[in-house]
Amino acid sequence: MSDLPKFVKVHEEGPREGFQIEPGPIASARKVEFIEALAETGLKQIDCVSFVNAQKVPGMADAEEVIRAVRRKPGVRYTGLFLNTRGLLRALETPADIVGAIRVTASETFCIKNTGMNHEQTLAEQRRYLEIYREHKVPVEWGYVMTAFGCNYEGFISTDRVCLMVQQLLETAAEAEVSLQGIYLCDTVGWGTPLAMERAIGAVRERWPDLPLALHLHDTRGTGLANAYAALRLGIAQFDATCAGLGGCPFAGHKGAAGNICTEDLVFMCHEMGIETGIDLEKLIACAHLAEEIVGHPLPGKVQRAGSLAHFREKLGASA
Repeated sequence: MSDLPKFVKVHEEGPREGFQIEPGPIASARKVEFIEALAETGLKQIDCVSFVNAQKVPGMADAEEVIRAVRRKPGVRYTGLFLNTRGLLRALETPADIVGAIRVTASETFCIKNTGMNHEQTLAEQRRYLEIYREHKVPVEWGYVMTAFGCNYEGFISTDRVCLMVQQLLETAAEAEVSLQGIYLCDTVGWGTPLAMERAIGAVRERWPDLPLALHLHDTRGTGLANAYAALRLGIAQFDATCAGLGGCPFAGHKGAAGNICTEDLVFMCHEMGIETGIDLEKLIACAHLAEEIVGHPLPGKVQRAGSLAHFREKLGASA
């Protein structure tokens, strides 16, 4: 395990990824309560809302209200997602921390379903993003390849296609005279397996050995944590995750679409592997219970039910 990272960054997406798919309605004040609780765990980035069409995603109709109401903790970024220029301009009018990102989707069918744009239109939109970032002095950070491992509309995505998407992201950024910090490979609808992680990560690294990679993993078929473990073994040190396993994609074309890998499950696994995250697991478990209370139904996280091993270790230590 010599390639294991010593520290893993976890970006929390529960409030956005989770509340966007809940039938709701969920009161804005409860969303704010959850976001503020997450900020007390040691998480440094929380994706709070989506600036999207409220008719298509009613759960995000209060995006501006929520992001304005959050009491901010120093050192934490409170971000929001946008899928087009209109959404970006909306986000810029709020206190949201804007992450200068550009995105492409390996599956063109999913791209059209998700954003209403084909691949060429998407690239044009990303160029416009870069212009707006420059105008508003927003630093450009990461590129994202959505549906990098498979798609319910087009099936398995080849590593050649993934590498082409990475190349286009890097070239698009270079056209604007900016450099990306790295590339996110996103298992947007949960086709990934540990072998697929190895193949895609290996293919990208073969072309760009010094390019930092991160992962956005959905747990649609229960392989999410196994995929994260495979990636950790390859030295991947940044992941998106959702507290309690909240969420799912409303445009995935599959009623079983699940949320990202569960934050507390990922953090527990990292800590047990000797990898630091800077996150208080017990506080995170409390947030998972809060999330379940807010949505009013069971959520798929495991550690929130079983608890960490701290209590058992303390008990065993006391009796030794």
